[in-house]
Amino acid sequence: MTVIDLGYRPRAWQAECHQTRARFTVLALHRRAGKTELALAELVDKALRCTLGQAMFIYVAPLLKQAKTNAWDRLKARVEPLTNAGLAVVNEGELTIIFVANGAKVRLFGADNPDSMRGMRLDGAVIDEVAQVKPETWEEVIQPALADRLGWALFIGTPKGVNLFSKLFFRKAPNWHSRAYTVYDTDALDPEEVARYRRDASEATFAREYLCDFTAAGNDQLLSLIDIMDASNRHVPPAEYEYAPRILGVDPARFGDDRSVIYPRQGLWAGEPDVFHGVDNMQLAAKVAEKMVEWEADAVFIDAGNGGGVIDRLRQLGHDVIEVNFGGKPSEPRFVNKRTEMWWNLRDWILAGGRIPQLQSLHQDLAAPTYKFDAQDKIALESKDDIKARALPSPDLGDALALTFAYTVAKKRPLWAQPAKRGEYDPLSVADRYAQNGERHGY
Repeated sequence: MTVIDLGYRPRAWQAECHQTRARFTVLALHRRAGKTELALAELVDKALRCTLGQAMFIYVAPLLKQAKTNAWDRLKARVEPLTNAGLAVVNEGELTIIFVANGAKVRLFGADNPDSMRGMRLDGAVIDEVAQVKPETWEEVIQPALADRLGWALFIGTPKGVNLFSKLFFRKAPNWHSRAYTVYDTDALDPEEVARYRRDASEATFAREYLCDFTAAGNDQLLSLIDIMDASNRHVPPAEYEYAPRILGVDPARFGDDRSVIYPRQGLWAGEPDVFHGVDNMQLAAKVAEKMVEWEADAVFIDAGNGGGVIDRLRQLGHDVIEVNFGGKPSEPRFVNKRTEMWWNLRDWILAGGRIPQLQSLHQDLAAPTYKFDAQDKIALESKDDIKARALPSPDLGDALALTFAYTVAKKRPLWAQPAKRGEYDPLSVADRYAQNGERHGY
């Protein structure tokens, strides 16, 4: 037997990770911890030991360019002793290492092209920087590919708000294992450099990047995860919101995987949204009309950019709705557009005691947008397209809830309380007198 040394010397924390893995393992690691080396060593080890025919192991980065830049040269260097001995073959075109003894392969992919992985049978997968990967890449492509032979998955990255990474890290289920390694749990960085960075960086940045704190907001993040979680755990008694007007925000889908959303809010209370996939304008208009009548809404705000057909149909049906142009002029000049203003009002509402449901997709939407100041020193919210470019879903639930803050709404008076016009007979005047005396009226 010939022994070939691949030169991998795991640190104590890396060795612990290799030894304590479950079928699905989620590791939150600080910056510069050595997570890529850990991942590549795990892939090579499992590929070399695999006894199954035509075994396939993959490394997935958010972008193929990232995979090639960050991992390809390292992977080739790790297996160089094997390639020199004729025990491994490098395929540059497909970014693949083929092990001669058993035919197992290790291949690099980018999550920006998930279709390139469809139809494959996988025995193991590493997903790097999971916070930047679309959930569909794991849920619809990689996870099904592991089913045939009960393959494993290793998720690695640094926390970045609410996204696929946070969802998987906090999952409690059989065959799942999660662990966080802060900068004080590894010996990856010089202690003096850690002290310098902690002194110079903001508290939130250090907590997120080096203490693996999922609740720490970015400096430009509109809402932190801790603010969102506080709002979802908050209880607001009905007496504190039932007096307020009932408002619906409607965000029609644009295209693709976007969702159409109807969101109800009353005062400090926000309920469960109605979410629809693949409905057309006529179908959505019917759903909105039904919700308006059922909930006795005082006002309905609809995104005019994508909801023109919905608005027209509802008005044909005799419903009073208000169109809102996301890119339109805000009520306050400190905001660059109406959408930014609405989201800022939503933020203030949450910080002032607003209650939201415990809904993962909503939390992800609310934590997604960042903001900046433009050349005129006006506040500008990150656009939907820019959010999606960061591999996050379109924040449709968040936009629908933000729409409920478009304008100030007065609660409609019930019909029996409406004053009669001068000179007209008021059939409810008797009911008014009964009501004033504290008696029930018969209408």
